[in-house]
Amino acid sequence: MILSGKAKIAGVIGWPVGHSKSPRLHGFWLEKYKIDGTYIPLPVEPDHFAKAVHGMQAMGFKGANVTVPHKETALKIADEVSARAKKIGAANTLVFKEDGTIFADNTDGYGFYQNLICGAPDWQADAGPAVVLGAGGAARAVLIALAEAGVSEIRLTNRTKERADKLAEELDAPITVVDWHEREQALCGANLLTNTTTLGMSGQALLEIDLFDLPKTALVNDIVYAPLITNLLEKAHVHGCSVVDGLGMLLHQARPGFEAWFGVDPVVDEDLRQYVLEN
Repeated sequence: MILSGKAKIAGVIGWPVGHSKSPRLHGFWLEKYKIDGTYIPLPVEPDHFAKAVHGMQAMGFKGANVTVPHKETALKIADEVSARAKKIGAANTLVFKEDGTIFADNTDGYGFYQNLICGAPDWQADAGPAVVLGAGGAARAVLIALAEAGVSEIRLTNRTKERADKLAEELDAPITVVDWHEREQALCGANLLTNTTTLGMSGQALLEIDLFDLPKTALVNDIVYAPLITNLLEKAHVHGCSVVDGLGMLLHQARPGFEAWFGVDPVVDEDLRQYVLEN
């Protein structure tokens, strides 16, 4: 696509950033909707982040996605921060407004929840407890999203219990911390099981968990998408549970930023999934 002098420009800032699927994802939408714009990868060292962001703003960029290690710093340089970004303590989306201010948002929780309800339309958030594995940054976004969706009981477990305890104390959510060695007992009566750890990811150890006590009516989700079908999802399928893979979280979290920068609320469909998976 040939860009005009009025092209809308956005990108993704990270260090490194070459692994990001965001340019391919946004590029698909830009082509699909015939938008005069582009989305580019921007490798920026941590010490240069603030200078780079203000430079982009001065050059007329519409905004940017932010990935590791800049997500917390992005909050500090913003003039306005969304409520969900404040709760999560990090931003993954920056919007440069026409009045010169910077708006910071975090769409990870939004992407997670949209992935669940689109992948399993019959699933109801208030139908029973949720079990969340992991207590990192992704877990924080997932926990907040589940609480806001109406989950009345969240059982949180992590290999390092102290991290789970700290996270539970920091969040205003109905969280009960469970010891890692009791994670299988925590599955009794659960309506949802979500893995936010790196266990099961390509190059990482497998997630060891027996699903015997998990109701077959439960939904099982893994935010890992490489591989697309993790060992947890394989076990859940054999057990008889519905499953939702992690790719949709990546795709849906991109929607609010794309709409803010390019003026179109894009559709997440099978064509997009296949295109992103090809690379």
